[in-house]
Amino acid sequence: MEKTPLGTTLLGKTGLDITRVGFGAWAIGGGGWEMGWGPQADDDSIAAIHRALDLGVNWIDTAAAYGFGRSEQVVGHALAGLPDDQRPYVFTKASLVEGPGRTIEHSLKRDSILHEAEASLRRLGLDAIDLYQIHRPIPDEDIEEGWTAFAELQDQGLVRHIGVSNFSVEQLRRAQQIAPVETVQPQYSLIDRDAEAELLPFAEREVIGVIVYSPMASGLLAGAMTRARIAQLPDDDWRRHDPRFQEPRLSHHLALVERLRTVADRHSTTPGAVAIAWALHDPAIDGAIVGFRRPDQVDPLVRAADLRLDASDIATIEGKN
Repeated sequence: MEKTPLGTTLLGKTGLDITRVGFGAWAIGGGGWEMGWGPQADDDSIAAIHRALDLGVNWIDTAAAYGFGRSEQVVGHALAGLPDDQRPYVFTKASLVEGPGRTIEHSLKRDSILHEAEASLRRLGLDAIDLYQIHRPIPDEDIEEGWTAFAELQDQGLVRHIGVSNFSVEQLRRAQQIAPVETVQPQYSLIDRDAEAELLPFAEREVIGVIVYSPMASGLLAGAMTRARIAQLPDDDWRRHDPRFQEPRLSHHLALVERLRTVADRHSTTPGAVAIAWALHDPAIDGAIVGFRRPDQVDPLVRAADLRLDASDIATIEGKN
């Protein structure tokens, strides 16, 4: 059977034509570090990447911090040997570095950024990174130094496009005084909607590309998360200790999942796909980063961008009918 092409859209002014769902590689960094997801088999990760590519997904979002290099290494192994016309765009990030006990430390110093870029290129097996992003604007006072280093990497041709993640509008304006911010990456889901107030309208006005992360709230809205499953998460899965996965907020979120399930049943899909489609319905958003840990998780979610939610669906999701 011939594969139906996935819809694409331009990512801001970058000229990159991306599928509206991208492969998120946070979880494939595995466990054993401050924001890890518990044990993860690299063979499963590579199989999931290949399945997503087989279905037409054309970009991967990773970061040096995910497993402190492990995610990038896995992505590099998955892409090794692919012809250029089959290689997806690769997006990665810098500014979170490994501290004592595999904890996260923050650095936006020029030398640290340049060192991170070199290491990421090596792990990914690339001559140039398609989109390089500041992971977090910490320390705030070093944003200008970090963004200047990003512009330098772009001038050198080591990265093709530059963007930021987790920035406020005020921080974006500061960076834009140095070099254009081509993309922003905020957290955005039905339970994390802060970006709606200022960031998304600003990005739309400025024609800045937007890719959102955690549209399923790190699996909470996928439809498979239960109290029992949360209780059984490994100790090195950061979600076990996240307030969103605990009472009193958990009951509210699980009720939301049931509303997502109602809409999913109307469309013969999954609650997670509905959550992703809801995030993508905002006109400011170009793409959503969706994490996959196994190949069987890929198929139900990559078509979320094709799911058209009507006013009744939105009202059900948001508890207004």
